[in-house]
Amino acid sequence: MNGDTTITLTLADEAETVLLGEDLALALKTGDCLALSGDLGAGKSTMARALLRALADDDELEVPSPTFTLVQSYDLRIPAAHFDLYRLGGASELDELGFDEALSNGICLVEWPEMAEDLLPDTRISLRFEHQGSGRTATIAGPDARMKRIRRTLAIREFLDKHGYRGARRRFLTGDASLRAYEKVRTAAGEMLILMDWPKPPEGPPVLDGKPYPKVAHLAEDAYPFVAIASYLRELGLAAPEVLHVDYGQGILLIENLGEEGVLDAEGRPIPERYRESVVCLAFLHSHEMKQDLPVGKTHVHHIPDFDPTAMKMEARLLLDWYLPWKRGTQATEEERQDYLAIWDGLIRDLESAEKNLLLRDFHSPNIIWRPQESGVRRVGLIDFQDAMIGPTAYDLASIVQDARVDIPKPLADQMMVDYVTLRRSLGPFDEKAFLKAWAIMAAQRNCKLAGLWVRLLQRDGKPGYLKHMPRTLRYLSTALQHEALAPLREWCLKTGIELPES
Repeated sequence: MNGDTTITLTLADEAETVLLGEDLALALKTGDCLALSGDLGAGKSTMARALLRALADDDELEVPSPTFTLVQSYDLRIPAAHFDLYRLGGASELDELGFDEALSNGICLVEWPEMAEDLLPDTRISLRFEHQGSGRTATIAGPDARMKRIRRTLAIREFLDKHGYRGARRRFLTGDASLRAYEKVRTAAGEMLILMDWPKPPEGPPVLDGKPYPKVAHLAEDAYPFVAIASYLRELGLAAPEVLHVDYGQGILLIENLGEEGVLDAEGRPIPERYRESVVCLAFLHSHEMKQDLPVGKTHVHHIPDFDPTAMKMEARLLLDWYLPWKRGTQATEEERQDYLAIWDGLIRDLESAEKNLLLRDFHSPNIIWRPQESGVRRVGLIDFQDAMIGPTAYDLASIVQDARVDIPKPLADQMMVDYVTLRRSLGPFDEKAFLKAWAIMAAQRNCKLAGLWVRLLQRDGKPGYLKHMPRTLRYLSTALQHEALAPLREWCLKTGIELPES
């Protein structure tokens, strides 16, 4: 790799050209234009075909040459348009081909870009192939922001090569509300693994005492917590992924694939057996003695942070800072703000005597893998626990009983509560009344956070898709507020005009 904005790669053969196309498919985003140049047979079409098939996750996708049609369009994970401008007649013809629209809705791959050099965006990424012996070189250049993404995908390729997975096939799996993304990695031997792409996040603006939100809320900022918690859960006999290889500096992890099945059916509805078994898994975890300092390797110890009053209160503030202004059109008054925060001071004090243990933080459908081939608690695979804290055990039960991503029918929710309480009683001393009070407070705290978070993701992060969860979140909040301990918060919502549906 050379320079700040240019990368030069040596590709030994067509197979390496295909891998480059697949790697670039993981780096490109909507609005990217990839300009492909080089002599006939240098590798442009091979790479474009590999990139499009990777986006489709379909090795058999038909990718005809656009030589005569000038453009071929594909409705893929990211919509893509493949242009061949060799026969382009002029700027007006490029407009007629719908280039600008294609670029605004997806990505554009452009062969023979020199035929329309002045018409392509200044932000384009240029990729030039040149013959070199029996192989070729590929020179990539573009704006810093786009090149940063390309360097990242190539760094992941280097990581895989270093650890013995040369030639592994990579495909996009999912992203989440953070900067993390996940890939499926199929090794040369046919094994399917999961790669966690976890770049170090930028330092955000201060939100409390000069600290950014992640630090106040105790969100993990590197891979040590994930590795530590995974090892601890496995020691208890729970099903967490084995971490095969990790680069802590770059934030790249290769982990075991726990499976493909989740806890929802094909229509996105909860499968009762799987949810109930997840609650059994949770009760099993909470029945073990709490550990807070977990070794990672020979030199590092991860101290699991406490879900302290500062973090609880700041998360609950999201409803005040983001949801209320969005819903009402006006900021909270100073009196409303002070009343809300005082209510939460009291509720958090009520939690001081609550039972505490490891809380996984996001114990709900996206983070639970169903493993039918296993038995007992190992049928429930656990992922996405890097932000785990020590706090009220009721929090995780609230997370699953009031799953933020799916409607849980009341009979199932009630049964899950009974299952948990019954099992905890059978495993040792258990204060049911205190636990149910803590559950209501934690459910309210979580839903106040989520109501604000969905708006923040919309307004600050440009992710409107999460807003679809808002009606459910408000219904869950309404349920939590039925507990007598939550009466002051229920009254505050009525007073400030926050209308909650019937629970």
